[in-house]
Parts: sequence; structure tokens; C-alpha cells
Amino acid sequence: MNAIFIVLPILTLLMFDLGLTLKPQDFLLIARRPKPVLIGMVGQIILLPLIAWLIILSPLTAELSPLFIIGIMLVACSPGGSSSNVFSMLAKGDVALSVTLTACSSILTLFTLPLIMAWVTASVGEATDIHLPIGNLLIQNIVLMVVPISVGFVVNIYREQTAAKIHNVLRRIAMPALVLLVTVFFVQHKQTIVAEFTSLGLTMTVLILATTGCGALLAWLLRLTTKERRTLVIEIGMQNAAQAITIACSPLIFNNEVIAIPAIIYALMMNLILLAYVGLTRTRVD
Repeated sequence: MNAIFIVLPILTLLMFDLGLTLKPQDFLLIARRPKPVLIGMVGQIILLPLIAWLIILSPLTAELSPLFIIGIMLVACSPGGSSSNVFSMLAKGDVALSVTLTACSSILTLFTLPLIMAWVTASVGEATDIHLPIGNLLIQNIVLMVVPISVGFVVNIYREQTAAKIHNVLRRIAMPALVLLVTVFFVQHKQTIVAEFTSLGLTMTVLILATTGCGALLAWLLRLTTKERRTLVIEIGMQNAAQAITIACSPLIFNNEVIAIPAIIYALMMNLILLAYVGLTRTRVD
């Protein structure tokens, strides 16, 4: 089974679901509370790729193939995951801020992801003859992200109750769909994943802990509220693995499922670490 036929509808549904949760006032939050939004964007757009590249330059990734290096950077350049909104709610965070950050990162990475990944593939892609067709990437992201988000946004504006009902269904489907995707990938690439899990798992764990830790430190230094800090930890730590997998597997872009393996392992480690974080926050008394 070609994974692209699974991940394409999953990503489209996730983006449509994100649009269903958006309201015009979510974008007004940028003007009302610019500081947490700015910190969140700096964390996702700048800090994450920078830390990922520093990790790649470290001895930790010395034995990893160039395909995995491209996959790691692809995850780091992706926007925030839509599931972060649910995690923020469970962690008693700022859900409105979470929705705004996810939407903003989905828009900004339309431009930053192609630029960074073009540089990455030029730097390490020669050994694997991997090249990035930037035009195809832009078109695919517009079709699979901008369009479904916009449709969901319009539905929520004009049919709010209908949007709420659809959202309640889709949020229950999202996790089983992602589990199916991970299962298919594991079956198809079992030997590679098992062989590389120790090094890739450690790399992805370090990436998640380093970026969430830096985000939490930055939020604390700038004296954000507890809810805002919790949301930033989750937003910076939870990337859209489905988009990274789509770009890796797409026949129009990389057409290489091995590049998607870091995203699969990242999704696993991300959920384990952030579920532990949510559990910790719920035991604390503010």
C-alpha cells in the first residue's frame, strides 16, 4: 500500500478541521496580545529549525544518512500540529492562543519551509541526488492546506453549529487515522525503523526537549502567564508530522518514503513526551 493515499486525506481532513475551529477574532489576538504570538512564531519558525540544524551538526547524528537529515529538517520546518489545540486544553493552557499560533504557523511556513528546505537539500542532497521542486511544493501546500483551512473557516463563519458538529466527528477520527498511517509505515519499513530507532529516537527526543525547553525559558523570561507558557511549550513541541510525511512521500516533491521515517518517529516521541507534560500540568495547583 502506498502511504501517500493514506496521508493525503488525513492531512486534508486535519487542515479542514483546523479551519472549522478558526474565527475572525482568533486573528485579532495578534493585535490584542502580540507578545505570546510573536514568541510562539519565533519558537516555531526560527528556533525549531535552528536547533534541529545544530543537532544535525553534532556527533549525535554523525551516523545518520542524508535522507534522514532531510527528514529531520522537514519536521522542524513544518507548522504546528492541529492536535496541539486539544493538548493545550488538557494542559489547562490558552486554547485561543493555541488556535492562533497553529493557524499563523500554517500560513507562514508556506514561505519559510520551501526556503529552508531548498537550502538543506542543496547542502546535503548531492549525496542522494535529492532536489526540491519549490514550485510543486508551494502548489501542493496551497491545495492541501490553504484550501481546506479556508473552506473550514468559511463554514464556521456562516454555519457555526454545522462546523461544531463536523469538528466533533473529525477530532475523533484524527488519532485513529494517524495510528493507521504509523502502522502502515512501520509494516513497510520495519527493518529500517528498527535498525535506526535508537539513533533517530534519541535525536528526535533531544529535538523535542530542546525546543520545548527553550520555548518555556523564553516565555518565562518575558513573564508570560502560566496558561500562555503551557501553550507555547505544546505549540513549539508539536509539529505537523502529517504534512512532513506528505511532502516526503509526494510524487510531486521528494517521492521518498525513507525521508518520512524521522517524522513517524517524531510523532511517536512527541505524543509520549507531551502526554507526560500534560499529566504533569494537571497534577499542579496554580
